[in-house]
Amino acid sequence: MYKVLLVDDERMILEGISQVVDWGKAGTRLVGTARNGIEAYDQIQASPPDFVISDISMPGLDGIGLVAKTTEHFPDVRFILLSGYKDFDYACRAMQYGVKHYLLKPCNERQIHEALTELGQEREEQEERKQFVNRMKLDFQRMLPHVKEHFLKEFISYKTYGSRDIAFYERLFGIELQDKQVRMLLLRVEESHEPEHLFALQNIAADLMDDVLLSTTMQGQLLIVLESEDDTSRFMKQIEAVRAAFHRFYKLEVTVAVSESDSMQHSRGMYRETLHCMNHRFYTGEGSLITKEDLATEDTREMADLELDEEKFGLLIKAGNTVEVAQEVDRLFGILSRMKLEISVTRSYVLQLYAAMIRICPEEERAAFTSRMVVLAEQKTLACLKSFVQEAAERMTAIYYKSNVYRQSSTVDKMITIIEQNYRKSDLSLNGVAGQMLYMNSDYLGKIFKKVTGENFSHYVNRYRIERAAEHIRETGDVKVFELAEWFGFGGNAQYFSQVFKKWAGMTPSEYIKSHERG
Repeated sequence: MYKVLLVDDERMILEGISQVVDWGKAGTRLVGTARNGIEAYDQIQASPPDFVISDISMPGLDGIGLVAKTTEHFPDVRFILLSGYKDFDYACRAMQYGVKHYLLKPCNERQIHEALTELGQEREEQEERKQFVNRMKLDFQRMLPHVKEHFLKEFISYKTYGSRDIAFYERLFGIELQDKQVRMLLLRVEESHEPEHLFALQNIAADLMDDVLLSTTMQGQLLIVLESEDDTSRFMKQIEAVRAAFHRFYKLEVTVAVSESDSMQHSRGMYRETLHCMNHRFYTGEGSLITKEDLATEDTREMADLELDEEKFGLLIKAGNTVEVAQEVDRLFGILSRMKLEISVTRSYVLQLYAAMIRICPEEERAAFTSRMVVLAEQKTLACLKSFVQEAAERMTAIYYKSNVYRQSSTVDKMITIIEQNYRKSDLSLNGVAGQMLYMNSDYLGKIFKKVTGENFSHYVNRYRIERAAEHIRETGDVKVFELAEWFGFGGNAQYFSQVFKKWAGMTPSEYIKSHERG
């Protein structure tokens, strides 16, 4: 119920209205009475009512004065003024304070009831409007981040926006855009991640970076517009803080591309600049911070040093010279890193380098090295390409190194010769070779064989048998598995032969036969 204060300097009128009006029926409650304006204002200060019914002519502080003073300090209080006929024109002055209800004395309870009811309805409508406005404000505040994101995305994507559009959105968002120098940041979460990670990154950036004006997601990446500042080092530190915080929470790397400073009208150009920078993470690596300075290329005269001497590179590998092979790979990739050619050209050169390695690869290893060409093409950065080629070169050099070691030991050479001559015999063993052919201690022979070849005797024998079996398949085509087991030293044990063959070749003998039939 609404609280009512009744004010009149005539006691009989004050008591009469208090008693005859059904306050509850009007949705109100009489909370006090006063004999003049001064007394009434003291009560209003102590506990503001919703409505005041007041006479106009009172000593000390009249009705108009009470309205004026109350409106100044308690604008939500509403008045019903009582006036005599001669005071009615004087009462019209109260209209400037928003008073709408006047009752001419003498008035009855019905008139007062109607006036109170109207005030109650007005107050309800006022509350509804207030709640509606508050809901609209709340909804707008909830939608504002999405509106900002949509505006930035549209502004970047289309050329229809101009200075007038920026001015409109400046007023809408309560930010200044046209007269400020801004920068754009493009942030990319590397490796597999969820859409929620971009939302988290957006919140972290808003917390840790100063002067963020707008942000949105574009093609799976986060785009941020922020006010440019002269202290570049502070700006870069904030970026590093964002990347470090995100990595701490989610263990994911973030690559950041930074545009040069410019006005908002040139935002499309700044966005293209960040895309170009982001593309060059191929050279800088994932999880790096890339600016326009990182795109500068070295003198193209280094191209002459980039030419690959396949014969020299092949000799280094075949000589088993691990150190010099690694140095040559470092040199070639160092030139590629400095020159920053078109990415497709750089990839083409690396594929050429790998193809040169395959051409000198031992026959038994060539299929494995060739199959990894697909993996090489999937590498996303120059550093990953280098790591892949370095590993392959080291592996191939080690193969040749082992081959060279074989020839350095005459004893092992003799053992290998015996294996090559007797591998078809299923009873070929280290003990037999040591006791019946070389007349040496079998344990000693086993140790030096392992040291020189890197394999124990039985493993070497089985691998050699499988290589010859595979060679036979390639030359003759269709053949029975049990026949292969019989011919190549497995004593007709087709199951064991198949197990050893699959371990070496990565497929069963039957699959290997079929693959060469298709070939």
